[in-house]
Amino acid sequence: MGASPAATGQMTLHHLVNSAQLGEHGLLVELVGGDVVIADVTHDSRQVRAGALFCCVDGMQVNGHEFAQQAVDAGASALLVDHALSIDVPQVVVTDVRHAMGHVAAALYNFPSSRMHVVGVTGTNGKTTTAHLLAEILRAHGWKTEVIGTLTGARTTPESTDLQRTLSECERNGVQAVVMEVTSHALELHRVAGTTFQVAVFTNLSQDHLDFHHTMERYFAAKAKLFAKEYSACGVVNRDDVHGQLLLDTMTIDSMSFGMSDVAHVQMDARHIEYEIDGVHMRAQLGGQFNVMNSLAAVSAARALGVSLAEIADGLGRATAVPGRFESIDAGQSFDVIVDYAHTPDALERVLDSSRSLMSEDGKLIVVFGCGGDRDTEKRQPMGEIAGTKADVVVITSDNPRSESGAEIAAQINAGVRAADSHKVLSTELDRRAAIGKAFSIARPGDVVVIAGKGHENTQTIGTEIFPFSDAQVARELLGAQS
Repeated sequence: MGASPAATGQMTLHHLVNSAQLGEHGLLVELVGGDVVIADVTHDSRQVRAGALFCCVDGMQVNGHEFAQQAVDAGASALLVDHALSIDVPQVVVTDVRHAMGHVAAALYNFPSSRMHVVGVTGTNGKTTTAHLLAEILRAHGWKTEVIGTLTGARTTPESTDLQRTLSECERNGVQAVVMEVTSHALELHRVAGTTFQVAVFTNLSQDHLDFHHTMERYFAAKAKLFAKEYSACGVVNRDDVHGQLLLDTMTIDSMSFGMSDVAHVQMDARHIEYEIDGVHMRAQLGGQFNVMNSLAAVSAARALGVSLAEIADGLGRATAVPGRFESIDAGQSFDVIVDYAHTPDALERVLDSSRSLMSEDGKLIVVFGCGGDRDTEKRQPMGEIAGTKADVVVITSDNPRSESGAEIAAQINAGVRAADSHKVLSTELDRRAAIGKAFSIARPGDVVVIAGKGHENTQTIGTEIFPFSDAQVARELLGAQS
């Protein structure tokens, strides 16, 4: 019996185009040249091997068509292009290379997502925590499960050629379920084209990535693409979010919703949450009210997949805190320290509200944060206003300033803090390590220090240089030196 395409990863070009249904998707313009065997699909000329179909993506910085000859010289058997090139190899001419290559890559591996339980998680905040909680639940259910997301690769959602290769590897390794974070960039840039999701999860929507999407309407529209028949069979949506309710009102696939009214007897501290849902007790080793919602998203997605509440409770109980997501740092100090990835206005507000709820009445809430450079500049002043409103002490520092001036970014944040409260205890220390140390020197028993913005990241980008830097590690070092 012959090997299947999923096992060999080989197919003739014409068969590949037909299998990918490029014509049905309205992408195919013409086939130029004869038929050849295709052994791989890639968009990176540095990864070309013999028999590859090289996809000439017209990107933001480079145009892949300029590397076509280089790819052929490296062994590419054919090209996926948006216009025919004067190169003597077969070419598939399409209207949109980036869109087409996901379908082609999926077809080469015989559509691996169609034979696994694939869940896509999208939203502004909570994707990473929700994905990891759901993965633990599915493991408790007995499914071998992998996660694709912020903590697993250079991109939260890989480019489509890399994604389909990874899904194929998962299938060959006996993986039964994949939980994937799906970003708005990924949906707009067709990175999940060719992927079938059994369940799509919507956590929430708030201001972020407007440097890319320009308006909240376009940002929401990008997220909403996941909840169409082209991608997903069922949507699991946060009905407490105004955009989630809009999604529930407009989407045409099967749906179920979740919200705080689903739970009772909620209790939480800096390291744990617990509640009851339909009479079953749930407990997870992560703190903060917003993590009740993240866990509800995971619970609801698992129920949509047919997992019992008993198995869900078992899986939640096994889950550990996700690095940089309301991560409690305990070095024996007399005050609480929370490291969180919050880098949007809504996320910062949620973290500060959750931290405030854990404090004694006479405690102070101290926040250390900055904003990234070369990114959505419109969120800097609002984040300053939130910090000025919600925290007792604000220490403005650098995040990843990249090519921008850290001092100018700090000034924009400062304006927001001052707009909220001109008498707020406020300081600026651009050296992030020194800023964290300053917050610790202020903190007293019963206080909470929130270090926000970088979360799990272990580097800091200043100019063109990348330096090692982990908020959690630095916090532990400084607290250890104090003891």
